[in-house]
Amino acid sequence: MAETLDIDRLRRDTPASRDLIHFNNAGASLIPNPVSDAVFQHLDLERRIGGYEAEAAAQADIEDFYDAFAALLHCGRDEVAYAESATRAWDMAVYSLPLRAGDRILTHESEYASNWIALTQLSQRLGVVIDAVPSDASGQVDIDAMRRMITPETRVIALTHVPTHNGLVNPAAEVGALAREYGLIFVLDACQSAGQLPLDVRTLGCHVLSGTGRKFLRGPRGTGFLYVERGLLAMLEPAFVDMRAATARPPGGYDLRPDARRFESWESSIAGRVGLRAAVRYLLELGVDAVSARVLMLASSLRNTLASLPGIAVHDRGALKSGIVTFTVDGESGEATAKRLRERRANVSVAAPVGAPLDPQIRVLGSAVRASVHCYNTDEEIARFAALVTDH
Repeated sequence: MAETLDIDRLRRDTPASRDLIHFNNAGASLIPNPVSDAVFQHLDLERRIGGYEAEAAAQADIEDFYDAFAALLHCGRDEVAYAESATRAWDMAVYSLPLRAGDRILTHESEYASNWIALTQLSQRLGVVIDAVPSDASGQVDIDAMRRMITPETRVIALTHVPTHNGLVNPAAEVGALAREYGLIFVLDACQSAGQLPLDVRTLGCHVLSGTGRKFLRGPRGTGFLYVERGLLAMLEPAFVDMRAATARPPGGYDLRPDARRFESWESSIAGRVGLRAAVRYLLELGVDAVSARVLMLASSLRNTLASLPGIAVHDRGALKSGIVTFTVDGESGEATAKRLRERRANVSVAAPVGAPLDPQIRVLGSAVRASVHCYNTDEEIARFAALVTDH
């Protein structure tokens, strides 16, 4: 439970929390000391002995990256790959899917813009058809509508677990069960859920899951990860490969790695990889369930506090809501509110149609403030934040 967390320790591990209110964890969390220490120490080692030599010295941590993510996702280490971002991880998997003209992909109207752009390119390049499933009354993907939209040509369901812009948590396990029932490949974007919600790929029923390091995992920027179910790997030929992903077999062949590392590139940030491994180990030490309980508790408190204020409208949707809270201030654009708050040392972001081009709610709003909490935030910060929101 959330009360098992040592909040004083969390804030000592997060020095910037002394100087600002950081409610932009859905953008990039404040990195805790154990993570920044891992990154800085590796960079210092590269400075002192050389990049290749530092990589050799860090092999234990590099290999533990796969064990850490296997523990986080409840999968095999051979099903995990490192990526430079959530988008790159998602792209590497989706562009390798065995699709052809006439195949159909189901997604939801909350789909993240980068994913939608990639799906649109696949549609234009291959002739596949993209079907956007509407929302139910709560705002989450309508499971009954999704079932009705499955056709003999449907091959893939691509879903964002926690959309970027409205607090929603999509019922991924229900979608996974539907995908298994119809023999469809289920691709889950966990960019915003990894680190704030427990993730068990077997329970979720997904074949592919992608995520980033910089958000709720509290890892470095420029880091990400990819899970690909063992049984699907043999079906997937990465869109591009190098000598990390495959072994050359002259005069004209190559052998792909048998594991998920066929989606990796030979060159990557070793410091970033070591830092992301440290972030996952830090989370696992704290306890994923405890962190998740506190994030959701704080978000509910923030949501209720803002909703009680005059002139403030909260716009979150979903039967289950995440650590993301979106709101608007009467007479002020989301951009203007965010700028005003940042000037007072309260970090937030802005949700806008550019991030979720299919979602009718955000198109009507135009923009909203996106505040997102993490386990190191406090009730006292929520009270101070609310005072800043109304002081204009």
